[in-house]
Amino acid sequence: MGSLLSSNKLSQEDTQMALDKVKHIVSSTPVVVFSKTYCGYCNRVKQLFAQLKASYKAIELDQESDGGEMQAALAEWTGQRTVPNVFIAGTHIGGCDSVIAKYQAGQLLNLLSDAGAMTVDLNA
Repeated sequence: MGSLLSSNKLSQEDTQMALDKVKHIVSSTPVVVFSKTYCGYCNRVKQLFAQLKASYKAIELDQESDGGEMQAALAEWTGQRTVPNVFIAGTHIGGCDSVIAKYQAGQLLNLLSDAGAMTVDLNA
């Protein structure tokens, strides 16, 4: 088992490159969902954003050539290894449970609106 773990170990350079990439995506996009296409929790968050008519960027880690490195970088940066890993206006929101909790508490729409991600005027 030790050899399996060591063969998956990322170099510090790979991790730093992935971390720089992840931070660039988060800082340049109002709403980002780091996701995997087959993840039900990821799909639930993306469906909620679509239902709310919020614009967001989904980064499907299972389809990115450096998705594993990006996921490891996210874990190092946020302390959360699982997906979805959601950011709004550069702030780490968390995963599916956190997003749903913010929605149910009436906080999510304001966060999305403040980030400029709402395609519909909430005050109309």
